[in-house]
Amino acid sequence: MTDIEINRSKQEAAENSQAALNHAAECTCGEANEDLPEMDVQQIPHAIRHAMIFGAVDALKPGAGLIISAGHAPMPLLAQLELRYGEKVTATFVEKGPQRWRVLLRNVA
Repeated sequence: MTDIEINRSKQEAAENSQAALNHAAECTCGEANEDLPEMDVQQIPHAIRHAMIFGAVDALKPGAGLIISAGHAPMPLLAQLELRYGEKVTATFVEKGPQRWRVLLRNVA
């Protein structure tokens, strides 16, 4: 299921996003620190954009993640990811517009 957080303000969203990114660096849950690759999906031709994102998600090892970046809220993509992967992949907003939308996708299987 897609994990979507609703925040009361832009500042609260920024604080929550930073807290999520700091989690792996500060906790002792066993996750390795990682550099999350970021994919600017607007650089991918529209005709193959979702297929390329699915390919990138398919390549993620369990526990690994990547950030996708777009100029709009990627709600249709998130719905497709949920249908395709169910609870095996989580999606967490790192930045919510208005000009740039960034979503952390993580393979939790």
